[in-house]
Amino acid sequence: MSLSGIHLLLTYRCDMECDHCFVWGSPNQTGVMTLRDVKQLLAQCVELKTVDYISIEGGEPFLYYPVMIEAVREAVSNGFHVEVLSNAYWATCFEDAVKWLRPLAESRNTELSVSSDLYHGEEWITEHARNAVLAAKKLGIPVEVLAIKYPKPSPKCPQKIGGAKVGLYELMFKGRAAVKLVDLATVKKSWKEFTECPYEKLDSPERVHIDPFGHVHVCQGICIGNAWKTPLPRIFENYKVAKNPIVKALIEGGPTALVERFGLPHKDVYADACHLCYEARLMLKERFPQILCPPQIYGEGLKANRA
Repeated sequence: MSLSGIHLLLTYRCDMECDHCFVWGSPNQTGVMTLRDVKQLLAQCVELKTVDYISIEGGEPFLYYPVMIEAVREAVSNGFHVEVLSNAYWATCFEDAVKWLRPLAESRNTELSVSSDLYHGEEWITEHARNAVLAAKKLGIPVEVLAIKYPKPSPKCPQKIGGAKVGLYELMFKGRAAVKLVDLATVKKSWKEFTECPYEKLDSPERVHIDPFGHVHVCQGICIGNAWKTPLPRIFENYKVAKNPIVKALIEGGPTALVERFGLPHKDVYADACHLCYEARLMLKERFPQILCPPQIYGEGLKANRA
């Protein structure tokens, strides 16, 4: 396994409820890592010897600011490069943003990625994102803006803001996007065309996501173990594609193979591979609850919170 990165989903909670969110982030979501959880995972990452970076994300990790800052310090002290991903809700003005970010600057070997696009506000770069970028630049923190393509006609996304690069990435129709945005997809293809996963190396993952409940995801919602029950080195040592029927099907024939192998009902066309994969997994999650989990990432935890 060529694992080099661990993405810590510090929480599923978020101050926003964006239509494109993979993990159904919402103010009504539950789940947050404790500092003890983080330290336990980082110690195991050291033991793996292949991991060189830690990404701290969510949800919105700044909602649990003290835990996030200590997680950054702990990761840096263990020799990891750290990335923190945020929508910058906290950057209400430049001066305040400097205060929020100063501990990241003091930790060194840390960078900031700011989510900003037309899902977060009326313009590609929100005022909060702009404040965060300028504050990061002042403090010497490497910073970039992550934007996701919008399915409706819209103004052109800027390539830079405040000296920071703006990366524009494809919209993936999974999670909330598979429910909220599919009807806006301008191009759809036959379900038979999605014969591979276009984004993750499932046979030999270069990164995994670990959520607040310990689930280790090779793709959001496809799990290969639980870090609260089994140490990470053992999870990866025991990771055998043949023993995971979901991953095995995806490697051998992509989302199309999930449909064919399990005889699933399906539409004729889908927005992208993620859309077909997500729809197929929704039908299979009760059959494979240890793999296709947790409920929060399939929108069920959110529904329970609203009940």
